[in-house]
Amino acid sequence: MSKYTDIGVEKHGHVGLIEIRKPPLNFFDVALINQIADALEEFDKDVEIRATVLAAQGKAFCAGADFSDPKRQEQEESSQRDPAANLPINHLYVQAVRIFRNKKPIVAAIHGAAIGGGLGLAVSADFRVTCPEARFAANFTKLGFHPGFGLTATLPELVGKNNAELIFYTSRRVTGEEATRMGLANICVPQDQVRAEAMKLAQEIAECSPLGLISTRATMRAGLADRVLAATNHELAEQNKLRATEDFKEGVKATAERRVANFKGR
Repeated sequence: MSKYTDIGVEKHGHVGLIEIRKPPLNFFDVALINQIADALEEFDKDVEIRATVLAAQGKAFCAGADFSDPKRQEQEESSQRDPAANLPINHLYVQAVRIFRNKKPIVAAIHGAAIGGGLGLAVSADFRVTCPEARFAANFTKLGFHPGFGLTATLPELVGKNNAELIFYTSRRVTGEEATRMGLANICVPQDQVRAEAMKLAQEIAECSPLGLISTRATMRAGLADRVLAATNHELAEQNKLRATEDFKEGVKATAERRVANFKGR
């Protein structure tokens, strides 16, 4: 599994571990999400693996996309489009949908910030173990942008429509304790225990029948990947419109400068 450059992949008995290794903030790009999807597909083929822990090195779990990176927009604008998916070929969201199509339970260890698309990645897991220091945020509107990574479909299913609206409309950062209270996280422990607790939960899951797990999870998540695909098609269309606005440029600039944006509505 040495082919991976941005993640580490390990096996611990019946539990697979995927560790994001782009510290300190673990910004994602197509390559990172593609590698996570590849690793999950390998675990699906491995009869010994029954559950996965998704964790990260560094300060953050995943701070989402790095909007200050000019290469990011160039890649998106130059991508050829896939007519079937209505998305650029090899677009980040195409890889994201692959993650939602995996067959075995995932426990995410959220020891730090899960921001924007990083929140979308965290929500792709079945369960989340976190700590008081963690921060969960869908900060898209503060950037003058539209939510992505399927969050418009996945977040309301976890926290309810109104809580999802509150998170989207305010772009506020939700603490690990608040996230646990609203159902965004399942377990909140001290920060230095997050990964161990996630492994403990995954090992508890892995004690169950592998065929029973796959069958039950398929029932519980029936249609989820297709709902995410439909959501990302719409999300990307809205993002492409907003990316061309003055407000988006101002939102990105203000965030980088750590100040309140001066939006003009154009």
